[in-house]
Amino acid sequence: MAKWGQGDPRWIVEEREDGTNVNNWHWTERDATSWSKGKLRELLVGIAVENEAGRCEISELKQVEGEASCSSRKGKLIFFYEWNIKLGWKGIIKESGAKHKGLIEIPNLSEENEVDDTEVNVSKKKGDGNILKDLMKTAGTAKVREALGDYLKALKTEFTMGMILPTKAMATQELTVKRKLSETTLQIQASSPVALGVRIPTVALHMTELFDTAIEQLYRIFTVKDLVQKFSKSPAVLEAEKGRKFQMFDGNITGEYVELLTNKKIVMKWRCRNWPEEHYAIVALNFVPNLGQTELQLDCKGVPVCEEENMKFCWQKQHFEEIQGLLQLITLNG
Repeated sequence: MAKWGQGDPRWIVEEREDGTNVNNWHWTERDATSWSKGKLRELLVGIAVENEAGRCEISELKQVEGEASCSSRKGKLIFFYEWNIKLGWKGIIKESGAKHKGLIEIPNLSEENEVDDTEVNVSKKKGDGNILKDLMKTAGTAKVREALGDYLKALKTEFTMGMILPTKAMATQELTVKRKLSETTLQIQASSPVALGVRIPTVALHMTELFDTAIEQLYRIFTVKDLVQKFSKSPAVLEAEKGRKFQMFDGNITGEYVELLTNKKIVMKWRCRNWPEEHYAIVALNFVPNLGQTELQLDCKGVPVCEEENMKFCWQKQHFEEIQGLLQLITLNG
């Protein structure tokens, strides 16, 4: 046994007031079961497939049994998940108008199998309508596996935010990268209209998405609280005026409006909760008319290098795709 004051340095708490998990050495675990059930429902219910013969849609999540968790040890994330899922689907044959129902069973979604190899069983209640069953077994199964893949991506990115704490090695590496940044990059950051706070290695992102709606409607979705809460499916605090602060996704995203040109442009200071303290990116949204549709151009500067993929995922999955779904709902409701 080590003498007092001569313990293994890996267990010694250094330079942390909270004294927790220095250099990510200790084992930590986070239960992802409840979060996973909500995410699986969000991704699977509503999946629709269609061909010249008929249309099918997953209408309900009948059963989701199992568990999921994420553990951190020595700076590495370890995932465990095991699910038995039952879904209800319904469909209609276009020629006759006949309606049919059935089940989709996923008996073993786990880390032991690749998503493409995961068993997906489609069945239908007795009677005619095998043409719909065949549609669900082909196109439907493909979309189900795609949604399961999206769940695993979210589990490994969205759910794990903040689990890996900064270490001395990471800080040293970031400092080295920072020193190698080009003068051009530093000048861009220095000339930014809003101070970006802590100087860390960053990247710039550019993304575009085409929406089948008028500019006015898309602009409102980003600036009206009720619409923001609908596409984000979580509480939001915002007042779209220059200098006003905002919160989205239960406070996981915070920021401030820098510039608003109605139906043309929105510029924001923008940060994720797990980013270095006081560090903000600059997000610019440009609304461009395009043959009766609206092209949204996203330009973002100041994203921490280690958060590039998370940022892309956040905007593609949690913003663009959710807004597309909201617009479809608005259209259906007139």
